[in-house]
Amino acid sequence: MKNKVAAKDIADATVERGACAVEKALIGSLWSWEQWRDGKLIDSWVERNLCVNEGLTYLLGAGFSAVTAISAWYVAVYDNNHTPASNNTYATPGFTEATNFSEATRPAWTKGSITSRTLTNSANKASFTFSSAATIYGAALVGGGTAATTKGNTAGGGKLFNISAFSSGSKGMASSDTLKVTVALTVQDV
Repeated sequence: MKNKVAAKDIADATVERGACAVEKALIGSLWSWEQWRDGKLIDSWVERNLCVNEGLTYLLGAGFSAVTAISAWYVAVYDNNHTPASNNTYATPGFTEATNFSEATRPAWTKGSITSRTLTNSANKASFTFSSAATIYGAALVGGGTAATTKGNTAGGGKLFNISAFSSGSKGMASSDTLKVTVALTVQDV
């Protein structure tokens, strides 16, 4: 027996298929730099960063799992020609941290409130006053562990979130120069 549809019948059909969506989120930062000498701004520039695997794993753990959040973060500058790599960690950063600045500890990254998916320390820039001449190649954002404030520390069990290398290669600092750093972390759906 054949099924026939008469002109007066109403037919209805639905086609279903699995949804396929590709969602991406972009996590990054902009590093704004100011070099001061004798109270005068002599240079300023902006750099991007590499969020390392250790930092991204921490971010997922603190945001979506049971990993304890790190409340205090610090800026560390480095004085060797290092190309940031995704496998750099707090324990093995790949760079040599500069410690010849007069501040007793790594400067804190004192963040403000989140605005438009951005978190920044623009109201409280991290500052380094060099006690001797130095050649600086970039910086990193570090936190957690037992010694995150300690200059040059890699053994305290902290986390390396990201690294910013100077696109120009390096910047020369004279004794008494001050390097001010603003780090703006941002996330967006792309």
